[in-house]
Amino acid sequence: MSDAIRIGVFVCHCGSNIGGVVNVPAVVEYAKSLPLVDWAEGNLYTCSEDGLSSIRARIHELHLNRVVVASCTPRTHEPLFRKNCERAGLNKYLFEFVNLREHCSWVHMDKPEEATRKAMDLIRMGVAKVGLLTPRQDLSSDVIRASLVLGGGISGLAASLTLANQGYRVELVEKQGKLGGLLRSVNRVFPTQQPTSELLDPLIHSVLGHENIRVHLGAEVVGVKGFVGNFEATVTESGKSESLRVGTIIVATGGEAFRPEGLLGYGRYENVMTQLEFEESHRSGYGGHKHVVIVNCVGARIEERTYCGRFCCIVSMKNAILLKEANPDAEITVLQRDVMACGKLYEDYYQKALEKGIRFLRYSVDRPPEVIGSETRAERVKVFHTLMGKEIGLQADLVVLTTPIVPGKDNQSLAQMMKIPLGMEGFFLEAHQKLRPVEFPADGIYVAGTARYPADIPDCIGQGFAAAAKAAIPMAMGRVVNEAFVSEVNPERCSSCGRCIEVCPFGAVDWAEVKGPQGVRKIARVNPAECKGCGLCASSCLSGAIGLAGSTDEQVLSAIANLN
Repeated sequence: MSDAIRIGVFVCHCGSNIGGVVNVPAVVEYAKSLPLVDWAEGNLYTCSEDGLSSIRARIHELHLNRVVVASCTPRTHEPLFRKNCERAGLNKYLFEFVNLREHCSWVHMDKPEEATRKAMDLIRMGVAKVGLLTPRQDLSSDVIRASLVLGGGISGLAASLTLANQGYRVELVEKQGKLGGLLRSVNRVFPTQQPTSELLDPLIHSVLGHENIRVHLGAEVVGVKGFVGNFEATVTESGKSESLRVGTIIVATGGEAFRPEGLLGYGRYENVMTQLEFEESHRSGYGGHKHVVIVNCVGARIEERTYCGRFCCIVSMKNAILLKEANPDAEITVLQRDVMACGKLYEDYYQKALEKGIRFLRYSVDRPPEVIGSETRAERVKVFHTLMGKEIGLQADLVVLTTPIVPGKDNQSLAQMMKIPLGMEGFFLEAHQKLRPVEFPADGIYVAGTARYPADIPDCIGQGFAAAAKAAIPMAMGRVVNEAFVSEVNPERCSSCGRCIEVCPFGAVDWAEVKGPQGVRKIARVNPAECKGCGLCASSCLSGAIGLAGSTDEQVLSAIANLN
């Protein structure tokens, strides 16, 4: 292949997403006129096999050694196009992506002429940059065939067993003195009314007896460092510290039940309790109550906690049905803002509750129920019935408050320790809700269960399986491959200010000692296995000592120079 730069430009219509706004044929003709461009074409869907095969064919026929694709988001499609270039024998780092959908057609859909001119500008910049790219090779490192699972609840148990059954060593760390998590406090599971012990105990027994699982009870992770394939976690157990070396980490630390202190007589009246406290106190039976009021959405879907607890409504139905079955003459009333019974299974469960004579009354958040009692016991509940438009009173010898799952108290410290993000509510935030639902942006660390968000038992188990499946991939491969577009430090220009270390969200930059004419000094050094190429370090470096491969000053400035 000739050393001369030969660029191919492929512009996607993306159906009507781009082609409905941008004049793609005009953009293609313009691209043909740019320096170093040997070929330009438009495709209805460049990501289809027709579009991909056309790119490969042009690389072979015209000896193209650079490729620019102008289409939709690189977040989902850049790996596809890079791999396609590799299939054609072209180094995948000699590829540039121009985002014409999010950066052009979608934001300028009312101005097609201006959008078309902007598309030409973006492609001209991409062509200018791709001509300066150089071939690079992926980075790789070995993977330790062991996984650290944080949390011994239903998600952590499911993940641990899945990995152990595949032959991987598992270090299961549980902060409490026994396995089972929050589910241990639940008496029966819905919709089968099966005792929780029948579900949980066999799982715990299998974990404790598995030769590939080492369980750390009453233990806590106090430090984590390293990167995918080679993590080192410091765990304290029984007053002793131990260093565990693992290849992957699964965060399944769960959540906590919200305690509604000061709300609806909770903490004041002995017969006002949460659903979890009700289940713990009624393990021997559900009889003895004649007038029961259950209040849903206590502490949820409010300004302080805007999210829905997801399975809270089903929990209230379950306990209402159990109470009604224990005493058919009991008056059971559920005060609700909305009934969340998603799917036929839960809708049938709701119908079952109605058929048993359980009443569901709607209240509004601006007029919450009021629990009235004398001394230590609640006696009745006043509520404004929104459908009737008037206030009514309900007798109550038991008031049960349905509260949501809230984030664990250790979430903040774990997030800082492992450089993993938290959402606005305080739960751990996955990399992408649809594309990477059990992964973190930091490679090799995964999330499952209520640590991620409130979830019912089937979802927790499913997420445990999913996180284990993801964690098994790098361990099965034995090596992890990282992209070559990472930051690099010029030691001669580093002023040792430490700004890059402070801003790196992945902990990829640290100090290293080097010898120079004036003796030993500290400089910044990037671990390429941890670097994600975000560029924060390069943009914050005051001495210009850090550059990001694939976006060097020369490449970026060349693109900017071609903007006008």
